[in-house]
Amino acid sequence: MWHGHLAGAARPGPGTAGRPAAVARPEVPDRPGTGIEEAEAGFMVRRVTTARVLAALLLLACGTVVGRAGARAVAGASATTRSGVRITGVGPRATAARLRGAAAWSRGTGAAEAPAAVPLTARSGIWTGTWEAAPSGTARALPGASIRNVVHISVGGRALRIRLSNRLGGAPLRLGAVTVALAAHRGPAAVPGSMRRAVFHGAPAVTVPAGRDVVSDPVPLAVPAAADLLVTVYTPVDSGPATHHRSALRTGWLAHAGDRSADENGAAYTATTGFWYYVTGVDVLAARAAGSVVALGDSLTDGTGSTPGADHRWPDRLAGLLAALPPARRFGVLNAGISGNRLLRDGVGPSALDRLDPDALSRAGVRVLVVWEGVNDLKGSPAVTDPAAFVTAYRTIAVRAHARGIRVVGATLTPYRGYRAWTAAGEAVREQVNALIRGGGVFDAVVDLDAVVRDPGRPDRILPAYDPGDHLHLDDAGMLAVASAVRTVAFR
Repeated sequence: MWHGHLAGAARPGPGTAGRPAAVARPEVPDRPGTGIEEAEAGFMVRRVTTARVLAALLLLACGTVVGRAGARAVAGASATTRSGVRITGVGPRATAARLRGAAAWSRGTGAAEAPAAVPLTARSGIWTGTWEAAPSGTARALPGASIRNVVHISVGGRALRIRLSNRLGGAPLRLGAVTVALAAHRGPAAVPGSMRRAVFHGAPAVTVPAGRDVVSDPVPLAVPAAADLLVTVYTPVDSGPATHHRSALRTGWLAHAGDRSADENGAAYTATTGFWYYVTGVDVLAARAAGSVVALGDSLTDGTGSTPGADHRWPDRLAGLLAALPPARRFGVLNAGISGNRLLRDGVGPSALDRLDPDALSRAGVRVLVVWEGVNDLKGSPAVTDPAAFVTAYRTIAVRAHARGIRVVGATLTPYRGYRAWTAAGEAVREQVNALIRGGGVFDAVVDLDAVVRDPGRPDRILPAYDPGDHLHLDDAGMLAVASAVRTVAFR
């Protein structure tokens, strides 16, 4: 991830005309779980031990570069801890100063005035993940187009930052402009006055190397919980295959008439897409939440079978259930599901083991990881036939998460008889894997989703009431049942 300075208004302010794209500087992703947590404008020192605090205070470098297999520091990093992690950052006072500067910059350029700056404390300088889409593959580039992604966040905050990816691309990605706004309704229009331009180390454009992610500077836009945001990227040139999330289940919008990223009325957005292009996450500052939870999975987590456009994936439903809890028990919910993804092998997207760091462990404020993945290994080609291989992978995930202070909740694999790829041999492996999961010693807690969704009279099938018709995935009622079960086990 790369960080810059501060987001501003809907158009460049004084002194920004002709400013070059941001220059990458290395940093690490946010790391929870070891003691002290502070954030500043686009950087964070996350949960370091007392022994690491003194070292962290000496660090002034910024930016993070994340590779395909997780965070990888590059030349120019400032220091390395005993665990090999490079830590940078300065502190929450810089966040407050830069947010005030951004608001003033917005007012000085004639753009809609940003919300009044709220004094930030050390506690309010914490970033929390509120939305995620894991990169699943690539699509044809759209040179000269503005791509307006619609994303539904879980928790709100006083400011936000945008995560963008060229992780699966083969050439440097040029982003000419990136904006974010509150969506006015289900179309491409923005709430008047909410449009903000994201910047990267103070520059409105950025070039992202192949195989890397980038994170914007903080954007001074207060957002409420459960809001729809418009994250628009302008790609001026053909940068090769575009990293995307294939199954958005939300309509995105395209304007082929150049840079229309700052348009509020949406009239130029006359074409649609079912992909999320480039955007892979949104973090919020000072959320009224205890952290975030990541759902790592496949199409069952990605939402296949649920109603398109309704945000009824089970992680969305979980966010709704958690919103009723007091802030100390409330969490942002990040959906790291990829339709077709596998636990042990690359397929649609890298395997769960390979993408664990960038899609789960490195996300902002992660406290809980829910792992529900493996059915595609049962029915894929080649199929995994050794139950011990699943358990070894699950234990590897748990060990890596525990190293970052993250609690891991595992889910049993749900039935799928009637689906075209079902076999009796695969069913036998599923039952053995579930028995090993239920037996303990793998995860910190187990949510028995097999028991939740199976038909008691035919336990190798899902309940008809939860079946959208393909006998593998879940409909809206099934998604809510899963969310309720996860809520009960993981957030007692």
